[in-house]
Amino acid sequence: MTELKKVFSRPKSLTDKPYHFCPGCNHGIIHRLVGEALDQYDLVPRTTAVASVGCSVFLYDYFAIDVLEAPHGRAPAVATGVKRSLPNNIVFTYQGDGDLASIGMSEIVHTANRGEPITVIFVNNTVYGMTGGQMAPTTMLGQKTTTSPYGREYSNDGYPIRMAEMLATLEGSAFVARVAVNKPKNVIAAKKAIKKAFKMQIEDIGFSFVEVVSTCPTNWRMTPKEAAWRVEEELLPYFPLGVFKERTMSDVM
Repeated sequence: MTELKKVFSRPKSLTDKPYHFCPGCNHGIIHRLVGEALDQYDLVPRTTAVASVGCSVFLYDYFAIDVLEAPHGRAPAVATGVKRSLPNNIVFTYQGDGDLASIGMSEIVHTANRGEPITVIFVNNTVYGMTGGQMAPTTMLGQKTTTSPYGREYSNDGYPIRMAEMLATLEGSAFVARVAVNKPKNVIAAKKAIKKAFKMQIEDIGFSFVEVVSTCPTNWRMTPKEAAWRVEEELLPYFPLGVFKERTMSDVM
């Protein structure tokens, strides 16, 4: 009998507790990619995560690391305090668009501008996911939400904010990328970017930020398959994938 070779297993940095996320939600994939990065660099013993209000709030259930909870939008400020108090720790935040790009806009901009050596994982699903499906700063024009039932209009609501491009203009940012996880090719690229973001912190190069364009089938009123197609056909043309800024060690010496 041929012995089967195990080729896939749960990252050691993740617990074995089942996710509570809705069917078709990409948070589970993103959690795994973060976990794989922590495992690869053997960071679990010295990593602290900061979760904010939203679908990230149960991060402590899924990661076998220390996790702090921050008030809505304030995760970068809390992470700054942790990193300055424990400079040898690896510190990352995990935030949604209704959190980071709305009430937390000031915190993320100033954290990036100061070049705080933390890593930010930003999940952009164009809507407030956990709190009822309200319009977010990233909601697309014409997109219907519980607070824009006729669709977002630029004249009243402005335009969807491209966070990666904006933060890349700040001198303090060391690594800024946008990725997606709607198909295998994009998952591979996302894995590479998330690992790079943590590597930047390990090497003390500066602030790193990875935006992940994600799905929210429940609040989009779509099936998981339809949501994946929406990412590809509607979101990515407006939120293009790529690395927008990458500083090297020579740049900080």
